[in-house]
Amino acid sequence: MPSLTADQAREFLARHPDIDSVDLLISDLNGVTRGKRIPRDNLAKVCLQGVNLPASVFALDINGNTIEATGLGLASGDGDRVCRPIAGTLLPTPWLRRGRQAQLLMTMFEPDDAPFFADPRQVLSQAVERFRRRGLTPVVALEMEFYLVDRERTPDGSIQPPCSPRSGDRATRSQLYSISELDEYADFLDEVQDAADCQNLPLDTTLKECAPGQFEITLTHCDDVLSACDSAVLLKRLIKGVALNHGFEATFMAKPYGLEAGNGTHVHLSLLDDDGRNVFAAEDNDPLGTPLLRQAVAGLMALMPDAMAIFAPNLNSFRRFQPGLYVPMAPTWGYDNRSVALRIPSGANEARRIEHRVAGADVNPYLLLAVLLAGVEHGLTCQLTPPEPIVGNAYDQVEPSLTNSWQQALDLLAASAPLGEALGHDFVRVFVANRRAERVQAMQAVSHLEYAWYLRHV
Repeated sequence: MPSLTADQAREFLARHPDIDSVDLLISDLNGVTRGKRIPRDNLAKVCLQGVNLPASVFALDINGNTIEATGLGLASGDGDRVCRPIAGTLLPTPWLRRGRQAQLLMTMFEPDDAPFFADPRQVLSQAVERFRRRGLTPVVALEMEFYLVDRERTPDGSIQPPCSPRSGDRATRSQLYSISELDEYADFLDEVQDAADCQNLPLDTTLKECAPGQFEITLTHCDDVLSACDSAVLLKRLIKGVALNHGFEATFMAKPYGLEAGNGTHVHLSLLDDDGRNVFAAEDNDPLGTPLLRQAVAGLMALMPDAMAIFAPNLNSFRRFQPGLYVPMAPTWGYDNRSVALRIPSGANEARRIEHRVAGADVNPYLLLAVLLAGVEHGLTCQLTPPEPIVGNAYDQVEPSLTNSWQQALDLLAASAPLGEALGHDFVRVFVANRRAERVQAMQAVSHLEYAWYLRHV
């Protein structure tokens, strides 16, 4: 795995003399960036020696508390592991402190330099390596949805859409694909684009999504899956930071509003052979692709129920799975059909691909791609055959079967032999223990709705 060299770090600092500190970032199980801040003079040493972080960074729940049931906390002595910098991720953060700061992504290793089993980026790296041994290169593009919300809450403490920077009016309607809505937030979106350009993040399109204050930004197709996920992690941090500069908050919660559309992460996936040919593109231009594409679809469908705990990692995630809001409720597939879980988009035959539409925006990108590659690998290895593709509205034809229970999703993942093999049984044990502990905490909280409905009437 390419690592940043000390000479590259010195060259970067020479080009950016105003930068006085660097944030060393690592993405935890939830996709939250954690780490350390160092002065610029320490950067070369980090490149030579790495930096220590406790292994328990991958035992942290969403609140930053160590979940001891993972076995990564005090039971193991809460020891350190070395984290090494990832080449290509040392970049300025122009939205922070007037550009005097930079950031650098890290990944964790064992003392013998073996990949640390609980680091999601290392889990994905192993999946990519298995495809390399098959002579196949995954090509992916991620679409990320998010909401801008007002930093001022309603009288009852709820969130609300922001007021337009241009008109001052608060958004109340969806205005899907509205160009005028993009114009209303042009200053924010322009700064996102400028910061992304500064960080070499390959943004493709920006669009107004279907709820007030909701947007989508897509990343271009990339034949380096790890780099694509690095970009997604860094883009999320960038969007949140730029939003604060403009008086908003940006949230990637799966379902911030109960009656509005949720936030998803859609992934477009194809495979290239050693000659650079798309193995999903049929020679006869069949829009449903090659036998390899159909095997991949069948594998993704087969493992989709077991992977729900990855696609929907927390309590709020499952609120997104409601009928009528373009969220898949069952393992389905079809051509150019947005009601299915796995869509084969229209377009040029050489660009034939699968669009996976299940995961929420709160997903960890590394784990999402790791389980998608596991599904494709499962389909190719077993030469699976999918059912007939759905034509028309899948919601009217197929009963919901994907679990909307956090507990059941975790049980399915824990018992999944294919995903245990693909992700690593020890990793699955840590992930499930972490999520189960957070679920226990969530179940201890009683909502205002429960008081309103039950306190006086039962």
